[in-house]
Amino acid sequence: MAPSTTTAPESIVGALRGDRSSRPPRDIESATALRSQLEEEIAAVLGARARMAPLVIRSSSLGRVRDTAHLADTASARLRGVLVNELLRLHVVGVVVTRPFEDATAAWLSEQSNAELVAHFEQLDPEELARLATDVTAHYVTLSRAIGRFSQQWTTRTAQQASQRLGGGRVLLRDLVDLVAGSSTSEVTSVVLVDLTTAPLGENAERAVRYHALVQTLRTGVVPLRSAVFSTATGELSTRDVDGELLAEGVTDVIAAVRALATTS
Repeated sequence: MAPSTTTAPESIVGALRGDRSSRPPRDIESATALRSQLEEEIAAVLGARARMAPLVIRSSSLGRVRDTAHLADTASARLRGVLVNELLRLHVVGVVVTRPFEDATAAWLSEQSNAELVAHFEQLDPEELARLATDVTAHYVTLSRAIGRFSQQWTTRTAQQASQRLGGGRVLLRDLVDLVAGSSTSEVTSVVLVDLTTAPLGENAERAVRYHALVQTLRTGVVPLRSAVFSTATGELSTRDVDGELLAEGVTDVIAAVRALATTS
């Protein structure tokens, strides 16, 4: 199995950068083989059947049992996650956050946000708002203590969206990575991917790490250096160096999700 660690790091940035002198050369060959493998296995699962709409795969749906309620899916938990991600974005661009809840909600509401979550937010009573504010602030304290500062030379972007169509358009991989740093054009591998969760780490964190790495490889044609998930609930960082074994596991996850969706839709 690829090297994997779960720690409470002094600095997320430091843990992800690692030893820059030991980074492997940029891998621009694996993406083609991965795409071919996915196409072959999707064809084996779906056969020649046409579809009116594609099967949509996301990291959040991998490995889940259908029709089972998950805490992370509640409107309040989703709202908390959105606001903490706003604080991540503000932190990365150098904004000094003095009132985490107020700063996060102001940034979020200014962006023509998700109508369902906005409606939920507007329906909260004063006690619920106070509880949410306390919760968001606590998660930001954990994040701000751990994240560290990204050098301007290590290009950073937040909320990176990606989509990949496979199987003649019958399968659509959608992804959203909370934080991406590094360049895919450097001579050595340097891109790191970070998923932020306000829930404790579990099996879904491992699946997310693999999925983000796989979609990033397909999207750019270059294998990233590391993929990680940080929990603002526990302060733990789960990180894996991206190699052929991790990417193969990601392919297995995707095919399992395609098979499950194909039998229920």
